[in-house]
Amino acid sequence: MSASQRLAELGIELPEVAQPVASYVPAARHGNVVRTSGQLPFSSGKLTCSGKVGSDVDPEDAYWASRTAALNALAAAADVAGGIDNITQILHVVGYVASSPDFVGQPAVINGASDLLGEIFGEAGEHTRSAVGVAVLPLGAPVEVELTCLVHDGS
Repeated sequence: MSASQRLAELGIELPEVAQPVASYVPAARHGNVVRTSGQLPFSSGKLTCSGKVGSDVDPEDAYWASRTAALNALAAAADVAGGIDNITQILHVVGYVASSPDFVGQPAVINGASDLLGEIFGEAGEHTRSAVGVAVLPLGAPVEVELTCLVHDGS
């Protein structure tokens, strides 16, 4: 089953590519590799939640925010890959979690992104990953997600 068919089966639509909030592009392609810039959990142009996980944002809400951020990253990757069906493998995920000083559940939060990628791509969604706690993220977002993907060569 293709990624686009799986999205339809899951009832998920790829969002429009989020406009950069600074001087960068949402995604770039080099050969068969696409890397995205960090994507925030925007939905309909607004953050789904804001603040630090462990004090302002419940870890479960942050899990869902990381799914949203990953979906935004997929939209950016698909845009430069020529469509989501041209993404053949998720290689690496980096997830940043704005964390209160005593919060240590970053991996569980970024599981939201990893779980979504697995639901869409199956085995091709298996990836290496880093889940990093940080003091603050742009615009007060609780999470930020970056993807590195392998894509069809276009021939």
